[in-house]
Amino acid sequence: MTKPKKLLSNFLKPFFSSSNKGQNEEDLEKIAAQEQKQFPFEVLVSATKDFHPDNKLGEGGFGPVFKGILKDGREVAVKKLSHSSRQGTKQFKNEAKLLARVQHRNVVNLLGYCAHGVEKLLVYEYVANESLDKILFKSANRDVLNWKQRHDIIIGIARGLLYLHEGSHNCIIHRDIKASNILLDDKWVPKIADFGMARLYPEDQTHVNTRVAGTNGYMAPEYVMYGHLSVKADVFSFGVVVLELISGQKNSNFNRDPDSRSLLEWAYKLYKKARSWEIMDPALAQSAIPDEIAMYIQIGLLCTQADPQLRPTMQQLVVMLSKKPGSLDKEPTRPGYPGSRIRSRRPAGTSHTTGTSGASNPSTFSSTSSSNTVSATASTSITTRQRLDPHGKRPMRD
Repeated sequence: MTKPKKLLSNFLKPFFSSSNKGQNEEDLEKIAAQEQKQFPFEVLVSATKDFHPDNKLGEGGFGPVFKGILKDGREVAVKKLSHSSRQGTKQFKNEAKLLARVQHRNVVNLLGYCAHGVEKLLVYEYVANESLDKILFKSANRDVLNWKQRHDIIIGIARGLLYLHEGSHNCIIHRDIKASNILLDDKWVPKIADFGMARLYPEDQTHVNTRVAGTNGYMAPEYVMYGHLSVKADVFSFGVVVLELISGQKNSNFNRDPDSRSLLEWAYKLYKKARSWEIMDPALAQSAIPDEIAMYIQIGLLCTQADPQLRPTMQQLVVMLSKKPGSLDKEPTRPGYPGSRIRSRRPAGTSHTTGTSGASNPSTFSSTSSSNTVSATASTSITTRQRLDPHGKRPMRD
């Protein structure tokens, strides 16, 4: 084993239990193979001015995140593990394992690691603008994003999710897609952040049953009710973000229509009346392309349908988003919400799919927060598809 591999192995070793030693050692080899850089602790202390409070970007269950400037001028975001956070340790380890394998324009880039005694840190690229929620849900900032920028943000998030689901080394379900986990760089390019809740997904499964942990307003109903997790979880959450971007309304505290329990229900009612343009954010009045916005509302509703089998895949969505307005022939059914009943249209013998988000909150960098979240426990059984893996990839254990 080379020296960088030894450093990385020693860094992550305390996070793993002996019962999973074989699998974890294999994971460590894969992480080390990515040749992530090992940052000396003294370099990060200097970059962040000894983790000065003025450089603090946010804080969540794992611990604080600080902005830093390296000697070569690069700006970085340093995620520092809290010594007392058990849940943070798990999320921190999970993020280290998954992001080492990921590199995409629309996914935040992990630059390296640091281990110094009890100190464990992850180092990311610094993303200059605030997270999407800080801009979208504050009236003073909303005018900053015109329709072209919101359109491009939707496209970028879709491409990032498609990469996670189908383009990365293993299929990754993010589980926490929401406005606060979408970071915007200086050119307003979106970057998906906060992988503390993310899961590797076995590609020969219809779903996995898992512990439910997510953010109100973004979670797919079958995940909340039954703990069923699949890639369709991210699709549902993505659809919510699309409708939030168009309306400027937050789904979790929606109050525009007293007869609608959510943004999704309101959008669907207006869509059925051919009045979907009424959900449009007034800040878009000068830049709006009405036909294009109407098509994106339709796509958002297709993503948030109650039955996960009816939701498109991210690959299908990227194609849909490139189509000309008026060319979509798919009609959305009623959107889902926790407690809604799923009317199955699939053949007998197949299973539900889907899952959803986790929790989070930061400013210019993403961090995980326990606020506005729900948590429960579901069984850990796995249901297997009766077909071969079309990608030829070997299933991975979660």
